[in-house]
Amino acid sequence: MKSLDIERSARILKAMGNEKRLDILYYLLDGELNVGELEKLVKLSQSALSQHLAVLRAEDIVKTRREAQTIYYSIKNPQVLKILDLLNSFYKG
Repeated sequence: MKSLDIERSARILKAMGNEKRLDILYYLLDGELNVGELEKLVKLSQSALSQHLAVLRAEDIVKTRREAQTIYYSIKNPQVLKILDLLNSFYKG
């Protein structure tokens, strides 16, 4: 593996390595959600949630879609789905 790939992998894992950000990603497994919906599910203030979402966006883990005043978030990187599935398998098996 190239060192660039290792660096990128480390950044993605670091971004995912926060309890609240993992929580956000698990909720997004079911499909896109807007900020208000995520705020209620993750139980964070809008400003704290925005900071976590910014970290995930910076690493291309999530993407946004705007509809009028509402911003929807969804998982952008399909490899993240595999990581979440692997993490889930640790607790099921």
